Amino acid sequence: MISRSVLSTLVLAALACTGEGEAPPREQQAAAAADERASVVFLGTSLTAGLGLDPSEAFPALIQRRIDDAGLPFTVVNAGVSGETSAGARQRIDWLLQRPVDVLVVETGANDGLRGIDPSALRENLDAILERAAAKDPATALVVVGMEAPPNLGTRYTAAFRQVFRDAAEKHEATFIPFLLDGVAGVAQLNQGDGIHPTAEGHRVMADIVWRALEPVLRERAARAGAVG
Repeated sequence: MISRSVLSTLVLAALACTGEGEAPPREQQAAAAADERASVVFLGTSLTAGLGLDPSEAFPALIQRRIDDAGLPFTVVNAGVSGETSAGARQRIDWLLQRPVDVLVVETGANDGLRGIDPSALRENLDAILERAAAKDPATALVVVGMEAPPNLGTRYTAAFRQVFRDAAEKHEATFIPFLLDGVAGVAQLNQGDGIHPTAEGHRVMADIVWRALEPVLRERAARAGAVG
């Protein structure tokens, strides 16, 4: 059996292959297509962007289908950019916040871990992203998605890296998802030819993980607005 730390190494290795900022942001297209419903914005890396797949197969699009099936009044915006570090996400957040954001799901840091960036820098960037979202609209619900660092950087680094996400979620009163790729990383049939980026089936598993955490948030917000389907 492949250990969780080895799986995270494999995942992070492919994330960096895309190169930060190479893929154009999808948020412009998604925002243009969004209707007047409340927005759920996924700020993320190639895992959110759905590298190698049709956008309709990426887990944010699958979350949209579940939202629609549940009769909940939300529109998903996929703001994933392949190869991006938390510093890049921090640079983009102000642009994203130009439009109302009702729920912000932050999936960042995988490429920080691959590059061995100090966890304190990741912590600073993640804090800044969440602080800016809260400052723009204190009512915005926050969701933090955790990631694992490669074990070759040592147990002290990997433990500190892992803790950043949990601490950020607690500090900013955000819903916490410990590991987006739990049950996906290292499973051949759930990954593309590179052995790392999830297939459409892998994204369905990821959607399950995200939905378990996100659905209660959306239902609570919809109930407060009196708009539960």
